[in-house]
Amino acid sequence: MSNHDVGRKSPPAGAEQAVHTTAEGAVISVHVQPKASRTHCAGFHGVAVKVRVAAPPSDGAANDELCRFFARTCGLPLSAVEILSGASSRRKRILVRGRSAEQVLAQLALDPHQPGTQ
Repeated sequence: MSNHDVGRKSPPAGAEQAVHTTAEGAVISVHVQPKASRTHCAGFHGVAVKVRVAAPPSDGAANDELCRFFARTCGLPLSAVEILSGASSRRKRILVRGRSAEQVLAQLALDPHQPGTQ
């Protein structure tokens, strides 16, 4: 096995920092892009998961849509998703209760072995 193969087997630092498991559930570092045509996960953005949100960043509409997106994608009630920090910023930390980092990555269809995009 070459050094090149070894590097592919371990996830990049960005993926490990973007989603991690805690005692309460998965904590996700998110970079939000509001006013998109539809709400969807757009891969990694540095050390965060990039989510394009189909809501404006006013009156909490983008935050509400972001929480609905994670609840819907992870098959959880809205009450299981909470913004831990960054409510007024593009950079947020989201708690998804009852899910591990691996489960969230799979449900978002993200491959932690792919390098981040910027």
